[in-house]
Amino acid sequence: MRTVTRWIGDRFAMIAAILVLFYLFLPVLYTFIFSFNDYRKSNITWNSNAGPTLKHWENPCGAPGICDSLVTSLQVGLLATFVATVLGTMIAFAMVRHRFRGKAASDLLVFVPMATPEIVLGASLLTIFVQGFSQVGLRLGFWTIVIAHIMFCLSFVVVTVRARLQSLDPRMEEAAQDLYAGPGETFWRVTLPLVLPGIVGAAMLAFSLSFDDFIITNFVSGDTSTFPKFVYVSYLRGIPAQANVIGFSLFVIAVLLVVVGQRVASSRTSK
Repeated sequence: MRTVTRWIGDRFAMIAAILVLFYLFLPVLYTFIFSFNDYRKSNITWNSNAGPTLKHWENPCGAPGICDSLVTSLQVGLLATFVATVLGTMIAFAMVRHRFRGKAASDLLVFVPMATPEIVLGASLLTIFVQGFSQVGLRLGFWTIVIAHIMFCLSFVVVTVRARLQSLDPRMEEAAQDLYAGPGETFWRVTLPLVLPGIVGAAMLAFSLSFDDFIITNFVSGDTSTFPKFVYVSYLRGIPAQANVIGFSLFVIAVLLVVVGQRVASSRTSK
């Protein structure tokens, strides 16, 4: 008994890490396994009367509406990411490189959307869109989703790019100016390449937040369906296996992007 206790004690950290990793990846494992379920009526339980099938992988758009919702999510994510990244980068430059009245308040206000519960933000936006924007013809749908996503992505972009800007060594830009580079040339050849990893990281974060969002989207989407909303609406009759195929594929793409990003960062560090 003492030997067993000592064996567990020596490996407690490793056992805990394995259990935590299993807990973290259990939903991904479920998604992967049930993408092969040859179900008849409901994909909630595994059909033990039939073996695994690849038919859902061969036709991921087989469930009605699933690819339309996926395309909508991608369009919203790309538009919201582009606008939030451009605006957020400009705001970050203004907050780091310039002095203006109300700068301290701006630093605080940037964090407010990040700290606001999504249900509060969604209810507020719904009120604004229904009572205000409907007067100018803007109905709940695709564009109200885009506006809402830009709003909550903006703060994350500002914080990420600002952190990158604050970590830059000002002597790099001073050296460029000492070599007779003008403000524009210094920005394009020195400042922007140094800030670019932060901007790219902020854009990827914004796209991830936009693509994943359900709570705020559910308030402001009207009849428009995004991929998370499609999955939520489908859960009562069993999420279609095609949704598991798409979900697992997105997970693999995200992991590959992270691995490639780390390899690129490691190669730059080693040079």
